Amino acid sequence: MDGTGGGVRIVSRRMVRPDHAAGEAPELETVHLTPLDLRMIAVDHIQKGVVLPKHPAGGEHVVERLASSFARALARFYPLAGRLAVAENASSGGPNGISISLCCNGEGAEFVHAVAPGVTIADVTASPYIPRVVWSLFALNGLLGVDAVEGSRPVLAAQVTELSDGIFVAMSLNHGVADGYTFWHMFNTWSEISRVGGDKGSRELSTPPPVLERWFVDGSTVPIPLPFAKLEDMVRRPQWTPVQECFFHFSAESVRKLKAKANAELAGTAKATTTISSLQSLLAHLWRAECRAKRLPPELETTCAFSVGWRARVKELPQEYMGNSVAGAVAVSTVGEIVDKGLGWAAWLLNRAVASADEPSVRRMLAAWPETPRFLYVADVSRHSSGMGISSSPRFDVFGNDFGWGKPMAVRSGAGNKMDGKSTVYEGRGGGGSMALEVCLAPEALARLVADEEFMGAVTDE
Repeated sequence: MDGTGGGVRIVSRRMVRPDHAAGEAPELETVHLTPLDLRMIAVDHIQKGVVLPKHPAGGEHVVERLASSFARALARFYPLAGRLAVAENASSGGPNGISISLCCNGEGAEFVHAVAPGVTIADVTASPYIPRVVWSLFALNGLLGVDAVEGSRPVLAAQVTELSDGIFVAMSLNHGVADGYTFWHMFNTWSEISRVGGDKGSRELSTPPPVLERWFVDGSTVPIPLPFAKLEDMVRRPQWTPVQECFFHFSAESVRKLKAKANAELAGTAKATTTISSLQSLLAHLWRAECRAKRLPPELETTCAFSVGWRARVKELPQEYMGNSVAGAVAVSTVGEIVDKGLGWAAWLLNRAVASADEPSVRRMLAAWPETPRFLYVADVSRHSSGMGISSSPRFDVFGNDFGWGKPMAVRSGAGNKMDGKSTVYEGRGGGGSMALEVCLAPEALARLVADEEFMGAVTDE
């Protein structure tokens, strides 16, 4: 035994190297990080995992099966078996400038086997309130992306935890290396390889391989020069306030009603030419409810920050691009306007924020970024407790991750970036346009959110 946490005991840790027996040979030696990568390197890891039913065989058999299929998936995503490295870069404005790259040296990703015999599936999923033991089901806790550079830590880790009546399969991915799309692309590949079996992955997968070449705007200096003497100069360590988490389900019908209401409220106004999406409607519903739950003064400025994906917006970025391809968008208003002007108004603000994050603006940002590099600090999103930050997407395939003995029963995230006002959006287990929200708030505010009849009126049973 080399570690415990909340009833979770670590059985073993190992480095899993890419299994290239299926013929996937490395082509890259170094991946230079783009501005979209580098701006994410000061945040916690992406941590997501799924609850699976108990495997009939159980024990070491399933763990070894998952370790083997993880190694074969890693062969397709072999840069994720590499290590981040820092180098002096005189072109960054002086001899103390640095650059950060991903060395594809194949050292491996961490694979953790854990057991939690006293934790049941119901302990994790039965209550809307998420128990803190869930955080112990993930590897690489408490680390920022930049921490992988010093200490030669892995940029990817998986943890398989045997519950008393099920299995929790989780990954943790350095956000400075890739985004949520790549995370679930890797996860989908891993689950399909585990499910189909075969000789070292010789069976053709339906999950397409990733595109490994990084994209830079024309005229970029590669690697990107950073005007810092050392890594710590570009990092601000977050100081999190205590939060609690709840998981809320919204059926497809419930989401459709919110969308219809938002668009109906805009009908007959100057904003009627805008079509509000299902996601914008749901997030507006949450934004208004959080303003009420936090009891914010009406004159206070409130923001909703979220990411806009670029794979479908920039022709140079293929859908399977392995890296960060999201840019931030922020909707701003006052608490009084968000609460009093209705669902349609709040959703319209989100819609306008998405529209403003167009391709020309992102290209300009990327071209200018090396001159004045700005890093995302998640704690900034909740400044003055008036902000709301949204991560992930309902488009990611979560519930298709059948590893060979049953589809996921639930999805949960780890401790990374859990601050007051942070929410994660997922596809709903019911499909067909259903969605789910994982909401983090200060305990007293979360209790008021759960008691909010308007908000909870849209929440449905899973």
